[in-house]
Amino acid sequence: MIIETNTLLYIFIPATVILAFLVIRLELKMRKFLSGKNGRNLEGMIHGLAGEVRRLDAFRENTERWTEAANAKIHRSVQAIETERFNPFKGQGGNQSFATAFLDEGGNGVIISSLHSRDRISVFAKPIKEYTSEYELSKEEAYVLKRAHVCS
Repeated sequence: MIIETNTLLYIFIPATVILAFLVIRLELKMRKFLSGKNGRNLEGMIHGLAGEVRRLDAFRENTERWTEAANAKIHRSVQAIETERFNPFKGQGGNQSFATAFLDEGGNGVIISSLHSRDRISVFAKPIKEYTSEYELSKEEAYVLKRAHVCS
């Protein structure tokens, strides 16, 4: 069975015209899709969004660095303050003397004590490392250190 050339032409010419019509229609739809609205095309929008993503990444990195620095400062800041007023000299005055502990999150800081008598005031500062001191603590100083440790 031999198909004549004319018969093939009758089949392929309309098919070619239909395919050309579909390709042109697809091309017009693609141009409309890529041109976007308000004169903004899709490629330009993608480049704009990529720029925004880069700016957001830079902002996130800066925010992470700032947060890490702020956290480091917070860990070193005073987290617990405890004060005890007392009278070291029975029979003289009131509870004018005090011991105050200022400690950070790790139990580092200082205890400041004041002994008040009629004729003088003495002030002492004792460094604290990890809730301990290399100096001997009075019972009031030990008490405020213990309370500060419990509260932190």
